[in-house]
Amino acid sequence: MRTTGRLGLAALTATTLLLTACSSDDGSDEGPPSDPESGSSSAALDAPALEPLPAEIPADLRPYYDQRLRWEPCGTADFECADLTVPLDYENVDPAEDIRLTVTRSAATEPDERIGALLMNPGGPGASAVDFAQSAASFLYPSEVRARYDMVGFDARGTGQSEPVECLTGDEMDDYTLTDRTPDSDAEVDELLAAFDTFAQGCQERSGELLGHISTIESARDMDVLRAALGDEKLHYVGFSYGTKLGAVYAGLFPERTGRLVLDAAMDPRLSTLDTDREQAGGFETAFRSFAEDCASRDDCPLGTGGPDAASQALLDFFSTVDAEPLPSGDGERPLTESLAQTGVAYALYAEDLWPMLRDALAGAIEDGDGSGLLALADAYNERGADGTYGTTMFAFPAISCLDSPSGNEDADAVRDALASYEEASPTFGRDFAWATLLCAAWPVEPSGGPVSIPATGATDILVIGTLRDPATPYAWAEGLAEQLDTGILLTYDGDGHGAYGGASECVDSAVNAYLLENVSPEEGTTC
Repeated sequence: MRTTGRLGLAALTATTLLLTACSSDDGSDEGPPSDPESGSSSAALDAPALEPLPAEIPADLRPYYDQRLRWEPCGTADFECADLTVPLDYENVDPAEDIRLTVTRSAATEPDERIGALLMNPGGPGASAVDFAQSAASFLYPSEVRARYDMVGFDARGTGQSEPVECLTGDEMDDYTLTDRTPDSDAEVDELLAAFDTFAQGCQERSGELLGHISTIESARDMDVLRAALGDEKLHYVGFSYGTKLGAVYAGLFPERTGRLVLDAAMDPRLSTLDTDREQAGGFETAFRSFAEDCASRDDCPLGTGGPDAASQALLDFFSTVDAEPLPSGDGERPLTESLAQTGVAYALYAEDLWPMLRDALAGAIEDGDGSGLLALADAYNERGADGTYGTTMFAFPAISCLDSPSGNEDADAVRDALASYEEASPTFGRDFAWATLLCAAWPVEPSGGPVSIPATGATDILVIGTLRDPATPYAWAEGLAEQLDTGILLTYDGDGHGAYGGASECVDSAVNAYLLENVSPEEGTTC
């Protein structure tokens, strides 16, 4: 059974959801067939390799690498904070355009035995690593790890406290989240496209030039500046979900400076957007079926006791009912719409600890016509506070994703052509995933990235963790990432939920802690 600490981690990392991911793209309308051996698209195996940067630090970047951080108390009692200065544009360095990133740390409790700083990232992209470190470090990492590492989180450019991307006001976001994401008519398609345009234009108007400089590669370069500013020769790192992509990109750019990297709930950077979206939809389908099997074993299951297929149909019938007539939620201005219901269900699939809440919320909605439970789950995913304000993740997530790569579907016709493949991957969530891809098609900044393979030749062992029934990052992605890394070691967790380290499995925790503390990797093929 997972601990309450694990539930806390699930709540903290709710925004590691990749529900509307726009990760990387080859521009085609139809994805290539999957490779039966790797579980990844056959085209992914041909993705160009990410080339490392020169080991010598350029003269125009030397002042950034030589900076020293000024720490001041902040947040919880054991943490302090500082600002890290980095260039807005690494290719055209102009100190007048520098940006500041917020960094937090809790010093190693046994400094004489210190290994170094341990950076952490909860994913997203866009979740605050500062908040994550200050809230999660004390229960995520055992005292032995905290004794020998400084616990460090930094909000990547455009996120959290680091000059975050801004897009819409709270009221505008309320309207945006009410938009029907599974349109049934041309009029509803037009409404969805208009909502995406409004969101994208809001980001451009409120964020300006920053919007073009928040890519994963730029954040990885920021991490190397931070490594130097912390006084470490090697970067040690634990990343979850999107944080695995960030960590892998760092290793690809700076393999000789890569220390002990743990990449949990891994992404495969070789995949196109279409493959990423469809495979992720399949991941949510797998997670839902696991939830449905558990639900069906209980007398009070609101989706019935007929098994996963029947539960999926019952959920789709409920979505259709809410689409036709939204449910009251206790918030007079925000009824439970189909889109909010879908978001609430998807959020609860991230951790088995949330399944009881999902059962209760579905029972309230289906049996009593009360949408408040599912709305609360959707608000948790959307980072909507009780005062109607939204966290920065909802803005940073698409801004980083759409900059990293173009949309998989360029217009409504392309989505219609691809719908069957999405629904084959996930009868329950496929349509939602398919239409969500059009947000990146509306993006006002040209993408700067695409699919890449990351060998990270010269890096020490990199520990990659995959969970067999992970909803957001399917297990095949962990296999793919470990395969392409020259020194990747795959650790498998036979379980449910998004991410395995930190209470899901004593076996996983022991393997990760041995790697961090003793630099001992588990044997290849280890399953917990």
